[in-house]
Amino acid sequence: MKEKELLEIITAYFKEKIFENHKISALKKHSKLNSYKINPIIVKYLSKILEDDFTPIGIAKALYYPRILGTSINTSFGTRIQNMFVELDLAKGSLIKGMDIEFIDKIDNRKKWCQLKSGPNTINSEDVNPLLRKFSTVTNLARTNAMDLNNSDLILGVLYGEEEQLSQHYKKIDEQFPVIIGKEFWHRITGYSDFYDKLVLSLDEMILALNTEAFFEKGYMALAKEIEISDLFDFS
Repeated sequence: MKEKELLEIITAYFKEKIFENHKISALKKHSKLNSYKINPIIVKYLSKILEDDFTPIGIAKALYYPRILGTSINTSFGTRIQNMFVELDLAKGSLIKGMDIEFIDKIDNRKKWCQLKSGPNTINSEDVNPLLRKFSTVTNLARTNAMDLNNSDLILGVLYGEEEQLSQHYKKIDEQFPVIIGKEFWHRITGYSDFYDKLVLSLDEMILALNTEAFFEKGYMALAKEIEISDLFDFS
């Protein structure tokens, strides 16, 4: 597939599968009170600092803002991109436990088994040893089955960022198995050396042109209406 066509397809995928889905989910799920586990003391405090009062709107914003601006889209991001690689035939879903995708590396033409992570700070110290164990298990499996695989064929692919931004946790993994981030990762999976930079620009243009349709306000206002009549809170 030509680079320009691939850029257009991936940009459209981001718009439809990630951003538009986020808006739909915001209104269908996250504007419903029953989708939240509520700490009544904390939400009262957050309502106060958001609205300077304990109100349905304040409670709604305290619940809705972090869900919509953080967890709901960040949680789905990596999975969506993994699915996209498979749907566009840039990779296949891995049959090996612990790996997300398999693809032919466009730089060295070797098959890579890859676990995907979103960004350069998306793992914690407690994630390091389990990740190393997963990679070591695959290495042992390869030896047992006489697979043509060496340590450099098992990679941890980081979707965005620069090498110098990698956390110490990633660097510890990189001592044994390659951590490939941002521009180099997208080069290896698409075959185009500047694809990542061009994709960032294309996404910037698309995002600035998005019609947000006031979905954010619609969502927390709908949530506030449920809160107002809920038995969980006493606003009298």
